[in-house]
Amino acid sequence: MIRMLAYMLAPTLAVSLPTPALAWGALGHRVSATIAERNISGNTRAHVETIFGPMGLPEASTMPDEQRQNPDPFWQGAASWHRIEVERGKHIADRQPHEGGDAVNALEWAVVTLRDPAASAENRRRALAFAVHLVADTHLPVHFNAEPLGGGDFPVLWFGEQRSMHWAFEEGLLLQKQLSASEYADQLIARTRPRDVTAWWTPEMEVWMNEGIAMREVLYDEVEAGWAPGDAPLNLGFQFVYDWTPDMELRLLQSGIRTAAFLDWIFAEAVQPAD
Repeated sequence: MIRMLAYMLAPTLAVSLPTPALAWGALGHRVSATIAERNISGNTRAHVETIFGPMGLPEASTMPDEQRQNPDPFWQGAASWHRIEVERGKHIADRQPHEGGDAVNALEWAVVTLRDPAASAENRRRALAFAVHLVADTHLPVHFNAEPLGGGDFPVLWFGEQRSMHWAFEEGLLLQKQLSASEYADQLIARTRPRDVTAWWTPEMEVWMNEGIAMREVLYDEVEAGWAPGDAPLNLGFQFVYDWTPDMELRLLQSGIRTAAFLDWIFAEAVQPAD
């Protein structure tokens, strides 16, 4: 990976800090979920169809973002579930607790709910949607908040347009390819060797979260070498695309494989609710 030190700062520009970004945009979530859907076991597929009916994992994967403005108390209470606070130089075991819970808490809740045959149909739908959504989210290096860069929510110019580093990594890089979710998933799957799937197959969230944190440290070290809060935005363009697209695609592909592993692990011990 070529380092970011060559990136130039944009000319001085009056900007306001962006509002907190979502993790993978709709395209990224659907790519990850499409990869997962093609790797889940028959047992898991049966559970998914029981919970979602005709709606597949790609469609369900964006539900937690689409419901952010839903006034229902559940969705308002789940607002903090999309990120994790981990200081620079720390690991997921050192994460800072959040009053409303974080992505780790949400994934733990999803496991308990999906294995409980007495859970309501609505809670099972919510739990499965969050499981698919958050396994993908927590593969992103910019998903883990850390001051002073705050989970990547600092201003950049993306080919001259004001954005955030978070958006550039988790949406801008994907959009450069101009592919549909199924096309992108096809390309990533075609590059994947069976031994890659075996090496990546794990339901242990600590594994993929610590990988994401390690990648964040590389990204932030490079950013801090040439940028500080209050500076003009970093000007990102083709060099950033060249440098970071392979890393982004690796995390996207791994997130799909890990989602399948996580769901297979959950449903291996789950009981179908009574009709």
